[in-house]
Amino acid sequence: MQAITQDTYGSTDTLTLRDVDAPVPGAGQVLVRVRAASVNAADWHVMRGDPRIARLALGLRRPKARIRGRDVAGVVAAVGAGVTHVQPGDEVYGEAGAADGAFAEFACLPAGQVAPKPAGSTFEQAAAMPLAGCTALEGLRDHARLTAGQRVLVNGAAGGVGTFAVQIARALGAEVTGVCSTRNVELVRSLGADVVDYTVEDVTARTDRYDVVFDLVGNRRLRELRGLLTDGGTLLLAGGGVWDGGSLLGPIRLLVTGAVVGRLLRQRIVTFTATPTTERLTALAELFGSGAVTPVVDRTYPLAQVPEAIRHVETGHARAKTVVVVP
Repeated sequence: MQAITQDTYGSTDTLTLRDVDAPVPGAGQVLVRVRAASVNAADWHVMRGDPRIARLALGLRRPKARIRGRDVAGVVAAVGAGVTHVQPGDEVYGEAGAADGAFAEFACLPAGQVAPKPAGSTFEQAAAMPLAGCTALEGLRDHARLTAGQRVLVNGAAGGVGTFAVQIARALGAEVTGVCSTRNVELVRSLGADVVDYTVEDVTARTDRYDVVFDLVGNRRLRELRGLLTDGGTLLLAGGGVWDGGSLLGPIRLLVTGAVVGRLLRQRIVTFTATPTTERLTALAELFGSGAVTPVVDRTYPLAQVPEAIRHVETGHARAKTVVVVP
């Protein structure tokens, strides 16, 4: 099969389209014939080995996983022992987890991170949903326990996770404000949010207070984000950052600080890395089916152009989701 592989940390120049052996599903795994995949910030973080402290898990000298990519939509080719909720021939979507492997013609996924593709969705739409959609859903539904009538601020509302966060918060009955740049104002407004254009207004200078602040950018100090919350509000921290030459800690610094400080406050500070479980993927599919959530796909690239797709996303100014189409 063809796959985008990487043998050393670095820029997109380290990515190569090669013929490699197709994976074989083990127990509890699903082999998917990939029809589409999508690009996430996680892909360039792994590609760069950035922040450097993450190499303790990713691989000290080179990535342990040679094939990049996490989000997948396609058709089940085979299943390993113990997998019963999907069968060969089923159209599915899911996430490969730390093993990566989505930017290829075939990918093995943990069965617990695979679900039937949302009815009526294209493969491109489905591929855009797993990691970004589940990050938004897990943050708002599971960690913030968002309820109808609450007020939510999404910092980074035009990004991959942000476009889902706005829609899911609206579906849960919240009043949503999104922070974005001028060129994305109409997009974020069309998703149902009031908009703060950060090129015109500093959101931290506002007197408005929110029950939930979902920070997806990592460009604010913790005290600034806390200042936007009500006394008993919840701050969700889920990464962020752009490639700026590399760092030791990057957005992990804010996440660690938040985890420590949060133990001392009435306000809740939740730091998390999303897990796209079958339950969350099924819930996302239901939101898609009801019309409450529609993936926003800004650009598509063929498999051979994955380096260009990742380069587009790692600048930090990509709109919504970037999808890779696999013939």
